[in-house]
Amino acid sequence: MGIKMLHFADAHVGMENYGSIDPDTGVSTRVKDFLDRMDEVIDYGIQHDVDLAIFAGDAYKTRNPSPTYKREFESRIKRLSEHCPVVMVVGNHDMPGMASKAHTMDAFATLNVPNVIIGDRPGGQVVETKSGPVYVAWMPYPMRNRLLALEENQGKTIEELEAALREQVGAILRSLRPERNDIPAVLAGHFTVNGATTGAEGLLALGKDVAALLEDVADPAWDYVAMGHIHKFQDVNAGRYPSVVYPGSLERVDFGEANDPKGFCWVDLERGKTSWEFIEVNARPFIVVDIDITESEAPADTAIEAIAQANIPAGAVVKVRVKMRADQQGMLREKELQDALAGTSSVTIAKDVTSEVRTRLGDLSPEAMTPLELVGTFFESKGEPQERIDVLLPAAGEMMG
Repeated sequence: MGIKMLHFADAHVGMENYGSIDPDTGVSTRVKDFLDRMDEVIDYGIQHDVDLAIFAGDAYKTRNPSPTYKREFESRIKRLSEHCPVVMVVGNHDMPGMASKAHTMDAFATLNVPNVIIGDRPGGQVVETKSGPVYVAWMPYPMRNRLLALEENQGKTIEELEAALREQVGAILRSLRPERNDIPAVLAGHFTVNGATTGAEGLLALGKDVAALLEDVADPAWDYVAMGHIHKFQDVNAGRYPSVVYPGSLERVDFGEANDPKGFCWVDLERGKTSWEFIEVNARPFIVVDIDITESEAPADTAIEAIAQANIPAGAVVKVRVKMRADQQGMLREKELQDALAGTSSVTIAKDVTSEVRTRLGDLSPEAMTPLELVGTFFESKGEPQERIDVLLPAAGEMMG
């Protein structure tokens, strides 16, 4: 065995969507989900005698987390640091908009918490572990506005700027390469690597990314590249050395991640022959149930039977999408569906109502219709559900003035 390393990222403590408030704590049940996943990661590391831990950024959902969220996150990192050195990279959700302000992990550095290293600017050092030394370098999230403020970037076209920003990030990464090759070397970063498959992080974005070139990241000087920021687990350099791994977020953020495994990486670090495995955590299931009752004579019974056959696990976040005819709307009461889903964590019911397209209003020709009526007819012709049309039409009216 080499040096045992824990790699996790994107805790996003503070996500409350699809949750409810726990009356005993006043905290969202979804916040507890994210904290529970952190506990799983840390428990695994401690039980397997971890030597080194890397948290690759985005501790919280926002740049201004509540004191309660900070207490819960920091207490867990403190517990982990009592067993091994912890390197924490500052992500975009950790970083203030202004360089002069403190970031969300600043307290660890300010208080000089033992065994915790904060990567809030590019750097690196040899980290002594109980199983031997490791060179760890880190690259925090490259803030686009700060790079754009550099004098050499003034007056460039958009295309020139993109190329210049990539080159500047690449130059920083190349400057972090280890000076010695007799110990394992790890690069930890929080940014996008070209070629990575993105996930729900786009919904949480706080600015446009500067994407690094894979060739600048997958340098053979490194034995493992521990990434954060992309929520989908993947090795961007699969089949080659070193692995460039995004472990993904610890919990599902929305239904776009319903089928994505969630977890962390357990790494066996050795110079030139590092191996690793993905360890899945017990993330809350997100389940989508599609039901078509357009041909049913008993819509409620058909929908409830379909829910029963879906074998939905207890505690799941569920979205039920019901396709129905317009004349069936009164035959399907949402409470009946809610009752059939008792035991789930959160339920969203979306109705897709099919109706005859109103291409005519009485004897009116299209020329006699108002612009807004024409827009409504267009939405109907595209099969948009009525509740969505009811939202879109007022917005279209405002745009038309």
